[in-house]
This record gives sequence, structure tokens and C-alpha cells, in this order.
Amino acid sequence: MQLEVGSILECKVTGITKFGAFVEVAPGTTGMVHISEVSSEFVKDINEYLQPNQTVKVKVLNIGDDGKISLSIKRANEVKTPSQPKKGNRFDYDKPPHKKEPMTFEEMMSKYKQSSEEKMSDLKRFMDSKRSR
Repeated sequence: MQLEVGSILECKVTGITKFGAFVEVAPGTTGMVHISEVSSEFVKDINEYLQPNQTVKVKVLNIGDDGKISLSIKRANEVKTPSQPKKGNRFDYDKPPHKKEPMTFEEMMSKYKQSSEEKMSDLKRFMDSKRSR
């Protein structure tokens, strides 16, 4: 069976640890679901969510050069529709960042200098207010 990043599979939980669960993605092939990828809620005890031999739907997140397979249950169960609003998360790992035209080195340097000057000004204002007390 050829596994691909982004694939969604039905798998059986083969083992549970305090940091995640191991699932059989194919006969003789095991992947791991990290505890942070079990649910969109905070998971303190993974045993409240998963049991050995339970069948779960997983999404393949990564296949390492060393053969380790990273899986996610929460991402497999996300249903994305065009009208679905963002959940307030600043990062969307499933999509590459929307890129504009590449900036030149001079534009990047100018942006960096402006940002740096703003931060230094804020820091100076903060330190001055602390000293005046």
C-alpha cells in the first residue's frame, strides 16, 4: 500500500502511551498520532479518547526519511468548506502561505528596519515610564 501525505485512512489503534497512540496503517506498518493531534480540545489523558483495537480515521501528516509516519485524528475529522470561517488559529498548516510578488532585498531590509525602529521606540517609551516612577 502506497501512503501519501494528506491521505485519510481507517486504522486500528494498536497501542497507547502517555504521549500518543500507535495505529496500524497497513499490515506490518505502524504510525503514531501525537496526543496533540487526537482532538481539537486539550487532551490530558489520551485513554479518555482512545482504546486499544478501536478503529479511527486518521490523516497522514508526514512520512519521515526514517520511515516514521505522523498521523492526526483531529485533522482527519475536519470538514473544510469554502464558507467555513477560520477558527481563530493564525496558522493553517494544510495550505501553503498565500504569496505575493517576492520582495527585493532592499524592500525586506527597509521593512526590517522600520519594524526594528518601532520596537525600539516602544521599548524606550516603556523604560522611560518605569524610570519616572
